[in-house]
Formats: sequence, C-alpha cells, structure tokens
Amino acid sequence: MATAVVHFTAAAVSDRGRKRPSNEDAFGFSAEHGVYVVCDGMGGAAAGEIASSLAVEEMMRRLSAPAGSELAPMPQVAEDAIFAANQAIFSRAQRNHKLSGMGTTMVGLVVVESRVWVLNVGDSRCYRLRSRSLRQLTMDHSLVEEQVRLGRMTRPEALRSPLRNVITRALGTQNKVTPDIFELEAEPGDLFMLCSDGLTRELSDPLIESLLGVDLPLDKLCARLVTAANKAGGHDNITCLLVRAGA
Repeated sequence: MATAVVHFTAAAVSDRGRKRPSNEDAFGFSAEHGVYVVCDGMGGAAAGEIASSLAVEEMMRRLSAPAGSELAPMPQVAEDAIFAANQAIFSRAQRNHKLSGMGTTMVGLVVVESRVWVLNVGDSRCYRLRSRSLRQLTMDHSLVEEQVRLGRMTRPEALRSPLRNVITRALGTQNKVTPDIFELEAEPGDLFMLCSDGLTRELSDPLIESLLGVDLPLDKLCARLVTAANKAGGHDNITCLLVRAGA
C-alpha cells in the first residue's frame, strides 16, 4: 500500500507571561528542512536566554544540514545535534563563571516525509492532536514525574507539589546528557504541539484539547493558547509551536 504524501506547515508564538521580567524561552523552525524546536532556559541574569538561544541555534544548524540524513540514520543525526547543543552551552558556562549552572529544556520534531522523530530533554512537551483527541507524546524528565511513575505520588499531588519545577535532565548543566528520541508515523490531519511548561502549568490537557479543536489558522491557534495561559495566571514564559500535517 502506498504511503500518503504528508506536507507540514507551522506557526509559533512566544510570550514572557504576566510575572516574569524577560522571556527565557526560544524556538526555531524550518518547514523546508522539517525541523521544529522549543527550548525553555534557566539560570541567573540573562543566562537562561543565552542557554535556550544557543540550543535552538545549534539544533537548527545541525538538523537543517541538507546532507545530514544521508550520512547517518536520523536518530544518530538527532542525537549528535543534541550532544552538540549540550556541549555549546556547557562550554560557554565553563568560560564565563557568571553563566555557571545555566541550562535549558528542549523538545523538538524532525520530519522526513511522513516519518516524525520526537526529541526531548527536560519538561517541555510534545503533544499530538489526532481525530480531536489529544495525547502527550513526551515524558517529563522531572522529579515529580519520576515519583508518579514509581507510585510514590499521585498525579494531583504532583500538580500541587512545591518540587514540580525540579527537572532531572537539561541541556548544558552537565558534560553529558541522555535525550529521549523516538519515531512515529504522521497522518494527514495530525496536529503536533511543542510547548514550554509555561503553557501546560496553566492549562489542563482537556482544555488544551478543546482550544486546539477549532478550525483556525495555526498562528491564531497559537495565540489562542498563549492568551488562555496568560488569563489563567501567566506565571512563566509561554511558548507554543504548532505543526500541522496535511495531505
């Protein structure tokens, strides 16, 4: 059976929210090269902004290389890009003590025809809306998520926990990092959402599902989600990147 040809379009909105003085989130995408990335930086002063920008820049540069997918299998290409981004941040912090400890989460998609690779470090997330049903594809690398998986904490307890901001993996905080990389098949009509936790901390999955289930251009959908997160409190920076698979 022939595989359907899938074309992708994208849009993104990033906002500093209502409480933070600056925006430490960063994003980048190239529909031409099939690369989509969202990062949420952390660190004192401007360090978070530097970390997230470095990560996006390195990921986009490495994954948009035209010959990249021909030289090695895509999981290897993606892993190499993540390691390079990690090293770029870690090395920069080593050279400047004011940036010590800076890091960033990262969630990304790499698309080749109908095949999609999801990349993840930290607690920025990737979701897929298919047939109006929303599913979280990534698993948070966070302390409370590990406690939930081990049965030591319930999901409601995790949402209320004062430790919910503690992540267990990030780019740039250590010399090495272990990403999650997995592959899936896209279908025409699929809508992928990459976002920082400033969105998911404010909006429940059922609410996100309902906000996405409206026939609007992608930029309007992004704005709709960010506006809703700000109305719900806007306690953190908010970034939403939507990628739609079309026939």
